[in-house]
Amino acid sequence: MVNWSGVFPAVTTKFDQKEELDMSLFLINLQAQLHAGVHGIILGGTLGEASTLTEQEKEKLVKFTVENTQGVVPVIINIAEGATREAVRLASLAEKWGAQGLMMLPPMRYKTDHRETVTYFKTVAESTGLPIMIYNNPVDYKTEVSLDMFEELISCNNIQAIKESTRDVSNVTRLKNRFGNRLKILCGVDTLAMEELVMGADGWVAGLVCAFPMETVAVYQLIKQNRYEEALQIYRWFLPLLELDIHAKLVQYIKLAEQMENIGSEYVRAPRLTLAAEERASISKVISDAQLSRPKLPSI
Repeated sequence: MVNWSGVFPAVTTKFDQKEELDMSLFLINLQAQLHAGVHGIILGGTLGEASTLTEQEKEKLVKFTVENTQGVVPVIINIAEGATREAVRLASLAEKWGAQGLMMLPPMRYKTDHRETVTYFKTVAESTGLPIMIYNNPVDYKTEVSLDMFEELISCNNIQAIKESTRDVSNVTRLKNRFGNRLKILCGVDTLAMEELVMGADGWVAGLVCAFPMETVAVYQLIKQNRYEEALQIYRWFLPLLELDIHAKLVQYIKLAEQMENIGSEYVRAPRLTLAAEERASISKVISDAQLSRPKLPSI
């Protein structure tokens, strides 16, 4: 069972200079997330460089994370496949590896229509006992999961949550009006997190949390306690950092932030390359400026 509420880091995958998994560094970051009080861990998303990971690496990451979270928070793995049969197979493997839930994108590469999108999600949901959060990001992945699609999908009891990344804040209200509490809503866009949480979103699938877990959890907790002014002060400080999450190089940007916070490294797997020259200097300045003006977090 997954309580789809709170802060769910979409964690990065840690590599060494040879592009091999760096599990010791991954553990350092994982412990920082748990110490900050996050509510779940998501593996193998965009930030996790999922498209470059082998099946064996995904298995290792899931089993390692399950072992080192010790049931304190649920471990979720992302499924982003082009073929329905492959998505079904990976859902089965995820369950065997010990994952407690799935985050699912619509089919990759082919833009499915209404019937195809619904059939895809239903087929996977009916094949597994794991709870599912559907990742709705038409901006980056071109297929929108509409409210009418969700109306059909809620017949599957294990489709329980939405990672809301349409960039339309009012969609939170539309979803709440249509489905009440049947579907949990988690904001999937860092720069809209406070806005969507204030409008009733249940959680936040976060990116910059990878480098700044304490501040991310503080914003969430303060909003849920109706301490909006305190949350807003942190959020305004946070925004230049959060904007690193809505760029094509979000992986490189956030990994650099992790390195500058001493809970990660900037190593990525090709075709991504680490930042260089003026670009690296520019992003480093955004991060260092934030570090120098870091707010004191209130007692929560």
